[in-house]
Amino acid sequence: MADFIRFKQNVIDMLQEQQEKLGYQRETVRLYYPLESLNHLLGVSEGREEMRNLLKKFREQTPELGALRFSEKAERFCIIVPPEGAEYVHREVPQNLFLRGLLDLVSDHGTTLEQVRAYFQSSSDHVEERRMEEEFDLLLYFPAGVPDSYYYCLKQEGSHILYHRFTREDYLSFGFRESDRPNS
Repeated sequence: MADFIRFKQNVIDMLQEQQEKLGYQRETVRLYYPLESLNHLLGVSEGREEMRNLLKKFREQTPELGALRFSEKAERFCIIVPPEGAEYVHREVPQNLFLRGLLDLVSDHGTTLEQVRAYFQSSSDHVEERRMEEEFDLLLYFPAGVPDSYYYCLKQEGSHILYHRFTREDYLSFGFRESDRPNS
């Protein structure tokens, strides 16, 4: 059975992140998901045709997001959220205070990875971290999923911090590894 609750939360999280970064606009929003990510979020292992059918069912079960539409190209699906969905998130979903604080921090010129690490540590007693040697410098996440369930890959670019956030499954599917040890 597909996990529509988890997928709905991810769509809401993506809309909320966009609104926190750019400000709220009552507009159509396009969210792009590789087929593999949709399978992770929905807890299934489906091909393109089956995924099309699941997305139609998802639309039926999430009327608060408006009349969702879908398109696809190759192995990537686009979830088209109408203005009503963006408005629902803006009006009805409580602000993610952890994300808001992180965005405030990384938007400041001169923020360091150490300051971001300290912010994570001030948000929870249990933070996992790992220095990365691939395209990012540092991975930070909360193993218990509180206050946030995403894996944050951070990169120091001059005097700015860039981040990408992934679900655990997507992070691992990229070939990255989790921390070998808890943060001390």
